[in-house]
Amino acid sequence: MLRLFAIFEWHYLELQIMFLFIGGPEIAIIILFILILFGSKKIPDFAKMMGKGMREFRKATEEIKKEINEGTKDINDDIKDLKNNLHK
Repeated sequence: MLRLFAIFEWHYLELQIMFLFIGGPEIAIIILFILILFGSKKIPDFAKMMGKGMREFRKATEEIKKEINEGTKDINDDIKDLKNNLHK
C-alpha cells in the first residue's frame, strides 16, 4: 500500500515539474482550448472570477503571515532579552 502512494507521489511531482516548462506555443493552445470550451462571452466572467480568487488567496496568505509574525514576536523578544542578559 505504501508503495502505491509513493508511485502516485512520484507522478504528482512529475506533473509539477512539467508545468514549470510550459512555453509560448503550449500557452496558446491552452488559451485556444479555453476559448472553444467556454466561448468568447464567458471568458471575461471567468477572468473576473479568477481575479477575485487570486485576490482572496493573497489576502489569506497576508493574514497568515501577519498571524505568524505576531505569534513569534513574543519569542523574538524573549530571545533578545536573553542575548542582552548574556552580554551583561
